[in-house]
Amino acid sequence: MGQQLDRHQPVHFIGVGGIGMSAIAGILADRGYAVSGSDPRDNAVLQDLRSRGVRVFREQSAATINAIRSGTSTPPLVVVSSAVPADNPELEEARRSGLQVLHRSDVLAALIADQRSVAVAGSHGKTTTSTLIASLLHATNHDPTAVIGGVVPAFGSNGRNGQGALLVAEADESDGTLVKFQAWLGVITNLELDHTDHYPDLAALIATLQRFGRGCQQLLANRDCPILRGQFEASHWWSIREPEGVAFAAIPEQLGGDGTVATFYENGIAMGRFTLPLPGLHNLSNAVAAMAACRLHGVSFAELRRAVEGLQAPGRRFDYRGTWHGRQVVDDYAHHPSEVDATLATARLMVSSGRTTLPETPQRLLAIFQPHRYSRTAEFLEPFAQALCQADAVILAPLYAAGEAPLPGISSEALAAEIQRLRPELAITVSTSLDGLTDAVVEHSQPGDLVLAMGAGDVNGLWSRLQQRQERSAALPLAA
Repeated sequence: MGQQLDRHQPVHFIGVGGIGMSAIAGILADRGYAVSGSDPRDNAVLQDLRSRGVRVFREQSAATINAIRSGTSTPPLVVVSSAVPADNPELEEARRSGLQVLHRSDVLAALIADQRSVAVAGSHGKTTTSTLIASLLHATNHDPTAVIGGVVPAFGSNGRNGQGALLVAEADESDGTLVKFQAWLGVITNLELDHTDHYPDLAALIATLQRFGRGCQQLLANRDCPILRGQFEASHWWSIREPEGVAFAAIPEQLGGDGTVATFYENGIAMGRFTLPLPGLHNLSNAVAAMAACRLHGVSFAELRRAVEGLQAPGRRFDYRGTWHGRQVVDDYAHHPSEVDATLATARLMVSSGRTTLPETPQRLLAIFQPHRYSRTAEFLEPFAQALCQADAVILAPLYAAGEAPLPGISSEALAAEIQRLRPELAITVSTSLDGLTDAVVEHSQPGDLVLAMGAGDVNGLWSRLQQRQERSAALPLAA
């Protein structure tokens, strides 16, 4: 038996504004728990939590622990994530005071165990797939609870306390804690080496995901992934390549930059066509996984076919931010070579097919990429370069360390050299700062460009910096 939550015990989150922490904090608050948290930032996520009754402290210190302990006869439960260091002063005081400290994954495991749950894991697409499952359930009046590592457009939030039977959770493999989750249905989208700061090799990652799969009552997995096909035993398989030999399939008939038309199959039998408004084969695979999970829950195909037409991707997944002087700016979370490759392939399809989900059909593809972590960049230097070669021009932002110490010879400049080696004629610019990145976009882009900013760091601020630049320019007096 795993951790169980006591509704009478206050719960305090250190770093409550994090994408994973905030979702759980909001759900517990909606369920009547006394919830507090600390975070030095102030953003829309924290404002939303305050509106739901969460007490938010701006300072992470011993004083915060003393404040949450006062006025309650029940010692608070303190929740941390892997991002909270052991020497965090608030965490140190919580331990010194003898408070119970749990990892975020323990609390999520308790929520998963408390009701029928779907836990979505995998190297790529788990945020999108869990978002699509929750969105389809919501659109078909199944009112799910959702704990997801991205903003679900249907909810306007990354966490939602529904009244229906199902909970949908994203199961992050980065720190191995997903082995605690014992869901009614586990979903694995795909698997390849990543998080080399935690896993020494691919075998260790496979073993962790196998343990996750065995902990679920049923496992739904992607048969198109060779590692899953060769290393896993699934209760149900899905495919976008062939309908035979799998429980669920979606075979594409029309591919365009504005979406996909496909036929849905169950056990080799065609159920009917559907239109997915998200372009790219990777999104088709995510969608068939979501439809399969809903079918296993008992949602009819007729309901799903209608609901699919209204699907939207989560925030920062090919997220159109606006048009700046004829340049359409899109933000995307891609930070692994396979994700960068899939995102650029989708963008290239918009340029080549003349069909797009953007306001205008782009004429050229300008890729902006921020390498994320020294360990990942070192491991995948050539695959990153190969993926980025799809662009018409490339601008590299400064490497985002995510707390890692530098590695000799690993930098954005090293990635630029590898791209140049593979495609000498490709125009590449390396920026040494975020301000310099904005300058480089202004200098090297042109009207008609799709300016695609990719990365898991702070490159997502490009659109805001372009707007600020325009506002500053408008405020300058005209020259005589």
